[in-house]
Amino acid sequence: MQKRVHFIAIGGAAMHNLAIALHKKGYLVTGSDDEIFEPSKERLKQHGILPKQFGWFPKKIDKDLDTVILGMHARIDNPELIRSKELGVTIYSYPEFLYEQTKDKRRIVIGGSHGKTTTTAMVMHVLKDLGYNYDYMVGSHIEGFDTMVKLSDNTNIAVFEGDEYLSSAIDKRPKFHLYNPHIALITGIAWDHINVFPTFEIYKKQFEEFIVKIESNGTLIWYRNDDNLKKMVLDCNRDDITDISYETPEYVIENDVTRIKVNNKYYQLMIFGEHNLQNMEGAAKICSSIGIESEAFYTSMQSFEGAARRLQKLEDTGDRIVYYDFAHSPSKLKATVEAVKKQYNKYKVIACMELHTFSSLSQEFLIQYKGTMNTADEAVVFFNPETVKHKKLKDISTNDVFNAFDRDSLKVFSDRDMMIEKLMSEKNKKCVFLLMSSGNFSGVDIKELAKTLV
Repeated sequence: MQKRVHFIAIGGAAMHNLAIALHKKGYLVTGSDDEIFEPSKERLKQHGILPKQFGWFPKKIDKDLDTVILGMHARIDNPELIRSKELGVTIYSYPEFLYEQTKDKRRIVIGGSHGKTTTTAMVMHVLKDLGYNYDYMVGSHIEGFDTMVKLSDNTNIAVFEGDEYLSSAIDKRPKFHLYNPHIALITGIAWDHINVFPTFEIYKKQFEEFIVKIESNGTLIWYRNDDNLKKMVLDCNRDDITDISYETPEYVIENDVTRIKVNNKYYQLMIFGEHNLQNMEGAAKICSSIGIESEAFYTSMQSFEGAARRLQKLEDTGDRIVYYDFAHSPSKLKATVEAVKKQYNKYKVIACMELHTFSSLSQEFLIQYKGTMNTADEAVVFFNPETVKHKKLKDISTNDVFNAFDRDSLKVFSDRDMMIEKLMSEKNKKCVFLLMSSGNFSGVDIKELAKTLV
């Protein structure tokens, strides 16, 4: 009998991909949301599961539903959620449901404050290239994959990106606590999501619990040059698991191309930056743990282009290059700016980032950005005061931002058009534009801006 599943807040990035995955698997999928943006809207429409009307409709919920999947966007007073509880319908958050679908499989979970999407994408790329069949969930679109989620009945491996954010309005556990991995990787730990983890100590505890959740006789893979992570591994008291560490591989940069040296052999890569090379080494350890030979892994990695919005090259005319990156936290920002400057040391690097997240727009967190853009030749920061108000945060000024970043030549804008004017003033130079945001610079078409800049 065909299983019926209803999504409350179907339009989210992960939620709509899971909906499509279940539709492809043969489930009867329905859903609701109060607003759905692109590309979710068009993709749901293509598969015939876009809600006919936006809003919440308790009548969509009946006792014959097999499952309701609750998205993080849905509030605790959601009418459909209330109706689901009244009828006693089984309710899962999407990480709970992913576990239920893969509890008899070997689960690989990649966590960390930075690099988890890219590392997950690397593992997925190699497994696909080498002909493996596997389930997966990743937080960004990857070239060569139709969806960000795949679930099937004929696989024995599942690869998940392990996000530390909360699961749903009725489940305050971090998502990656629900997967119980056989192989777990932690890329590093740097304070983030201060709206739910108000101190660094509370934030670190989520990763300690993640280690506790590793299945007995499992494997923990970790970046050895992170002092917080190193102490955590030493103190974890898990004699029943194997721990494997990794670090930055040997590499050279020639003619703006990075090559790594492994077992006296060089491999030319399409990616660059020490943070990405570290991600790759973590991915290599995962693949080794499931029996993939080193040479096969690195040969496959030569064709890896990266995940969408993770140092994604948008334009390249030779003299002017534009990259777009999701970097928004201090650790991600610093690593990305340093990577681009090291890769393109003969170019002028103009780094422009948007403060957009709850953490980045919080006065008490801003100081964490000190020195993060110092390796750029020109540094620009933009924020929209309306976004601050929308998040119900204390007002910040351009002077607050300037002082926090602690760079004399920093340009800070709260007017989008003035920010774009500044970028355009640099377009006649031999330069690399690095645009960084988890948003879109208050409605800017990033691809069109990139074309204009070159």
